[in-house]
Amino acid sequence: MKPLIVLIVSFIICILTLKLLKRKVDYKISGRIAMSIMLIFTAMGHFIFSEGMAAMIPDFIPFKEGMIIVTGVLEILFAIGLLIPKYKTFSGWLLILFFILVLPSNIKAAIEHVDYKTGLTDGPGLMYLWFRVPLQVFFIVWVYFFTIRDKKSYLK
Repeated sequence: MKPLIVLIVSFIICILTLKLLKRKVDYKISGRIAMSIMLIFTAMGHFIFSEGMAAMIPDFIPFKEGMIIVTGVLEILFAIGLLIPKYKTFSGWLLILFFILVLPSNIKAAIEHVDYKTGLTDGPGLMYLWFRVPLQVFFIVWVYFFTIRDKKSYLK
């Protein structure tokens, strides 16, 4: 829930800032900035709660804490890539792939009631999936819409 709030609030702040500066509102850059802010926010969790998040990773994956750190670094790199015009589309596609690849960890955490902060099995459980899976799809659509989709191609 927190990442969604960070994403939406950041998006609104970007739009309002552009309006206050009396500039043309660029929704695409505002969407990319908001996603970048959200990614930095979630990446911090990878460093702060690495031990707890490691418990979310499926058992067949080795070096769980290392993977958490690597994915945190990847989120930071995606955040930067979304803001560089030359790399935004490539970063967007990689980020969509990333969102798809991390979903099994979220599913495992929900099934096993893993609390990502502590790694204990007293987390929210399966009800969380009713929110998390649509949220993951929302993030994928957001990235596609604000980084990849070219409105010109839809005008032809």
